[in-house]
Amino acid sequence: MAFDAGLPTLTDGFDRRVTYLRVSVTDRCDLRCVYCMAERMQFLPRAEVLTLEELDRIASVFVSLGVRKLRLTGGEPLKRKGFMGLVGRLSRHFGEGLDELTLTTNGTRLAEHAAELAHHGVKRINVSLDTLKPDLFTRLTRGGDLAKVLAGIDAAQAEGLAVKINTVALARDNADELPALVAWAHGRGLDATLIETMPLGDIEVDRTAQHLSLAHVRRTFSSFWTLTDLPLSTGGPARYVRVEETGGRLGFITPLSHNFCAACNRVRLTCTGTLHTCLGREDAANLRTVVRGGASDAELADAIRAAVVAKPRGHDFERTGLARHMSTTGG
Repeated sequence: MAFDAGLPTLTDGFDRRVTYLRVSVTDRCDLRCVYCMAERMQFLPRAEVLTLEELDRIASVFVSLGVRKLRLTGGEPLKRKGFMGLVGRLSRHFGEGLDELTLTTNGTRLAEHAAELAHHGVKRINVSLDTLKPDLFTRLTRGGDLAKVLAGIDAAQAEGLAVKINTVALARDNADELPALVAWAHGRGLDATLIETMPLGDIEVDRTAQHLSLAHVRRTFSSFWTLTDLPLSTGGPARYVRVEETGGRLGFITPLSHNFCAACNRVRLTCTGTLHTCLGREDAANLRTVVRGGASDAELADAIRAAVVAKPRGHDFERTGLARHMSTTGG
């Protein structure tokens, strides 16, 4: 990404520019994926969740500080009442420093919202999809309907949105299906990214039993595909290859087997207003208190700068799990 010297920048204590904010707009979801949530998940009280106006204000201050990309996540963002209004308001920052507004979704409500997303300037989205087997999808999501997700992907592509499939690699459930899923995605012109399980939140299940090293997956893929490393640097955690036989791009996100922190350019805002500068640390700055305490935008900006300066060098997934859930942290 090229930087305009005339634009403001937000820099951490290791001289990394923070240009990417992920915003969880809700902790609620219409699925209960087995690696993400407990079956009887206890969601947050409404009073603890930022209003859409508060989310807009905080994200807008981040843009004024040099953030160039906003990703809206959840929970399931399309489940939040009034969400499309938030997307519309944030789109006003195009031309004012914001390069991209996007979201990560489970796809269940995408068919009804794809056209409006495109209207508001969303160019690409990530869809979480761990299997193409309807029965397995229902079991992994505890009741989800695969057909709704596939219809949502169809609708998004029809509106011209670029879609990337995010798949969590699960040793016991979809390990054998991963090549077929990647080939399916590439056959539809979709990028794909594989993700190792992450130890976030108590979900009543031992995730270590599901951990599948993507180094092993890559070696397996290399036995029948030609994988060419791509010099693609997004500042994010994925390392990319091109699968020569399919022509598609494939990413690997490996929080446990490969530390991806050196070029990290992102921070996360939870739906409760907590700013986490590292996914794999218990660092936190309470921006809800700042906002609801009557702070000016300048004072909010100072609180953001102070939190970002303290951003740790890297995550600590290797030694410990974290209490907070991914649905609260922001996908």
